Amino acid sequence: MLQITISDLQTIMRQCAGEAEDALPLEQAADRPFDELGYDSLALLETHSRIERDYGIELSEDEVGGINTARELVDFVNSLLQLKVMTAV
Repeated sequence: MLQITISDLQTIMRQCAGEAEDALPLEQAADRPFDELGYDSLALLETHSRIERDYGIELSEDEVGGINTARELVDFVNSLLQLKVMTAV
């Protein structure tokens, strides 16, 4: 089954927004808010668009508006991917 990992998310975020040299890897900071890690709303918008394109799912602003950490985003995306697989059967 297709899933996104914290590492996959970090790769996407780096490609969309870059990363400060002293930034913690998302795997070490999975529960820290994105803004504390230096990712602003534009970076998150780019990341959401990239996830939609790469994983074939739709992320509405209402759904992702309350997601503040990498772990929350990965869990949410994986729940959508699981639902996608279940409805495709």
